[in-house]
Amino acid sequence: MKLPAHKKMLSAAAAASVLLLTAACGSNDSDAASSPETSASASPSDAAGTDGADSGTGTFADGDYSAEGSYSNPGGQSTVKVDLTLADGKVSDVTVTPEAENSTSKQYQTKFAGGIAKEVVGKSLDELKVSKVSGSSLTSQGFNQAIDAIKDEARP
Repeated sequence: MKLPAHKKMLSAAAAASVLLLTAACGSNDSDAASSPETSASASPSDAAGTDGADSGTGTFADGDYSAEGSYSNPGGQSTVKVDLTLADGKVSDVTVTPEAENSTSKQYQTKFAGGIAKEVVGKSLDELKVSKVSGSSLTSQGFNQAIDAIKDEARP
């Protein structure tokens, strides 16, 4: 049986809509995403500051800081440890230590830990917030929570 032209167009439009919706729903996957894409945001700092300190909305004391952040994932609750060094108001070194007990979560935390330095070193702490690093989107929640704790500690 042959469909009229307008029914063929409606069928094609419906199929395209389903594909687009499926793609859109899958684009914000949790840590189960396997793509190596990286997404981090840190706005450039204001060049007005000349004392070497962060000239964003806060000023931070240089030094070494450590904090933990936790987040929920399909395997339960996970924690990640962040060690960070500030110099002249910028991140000069960062180490993320995976502390997940679930093997899948630990795998994503390890990927995150391997890619985070290139995303945050040289950035202003005040403007730092990551969303997805090395395919891991949930680990960033724990990382950002630890960064918030470090910001609180580093404020003079």
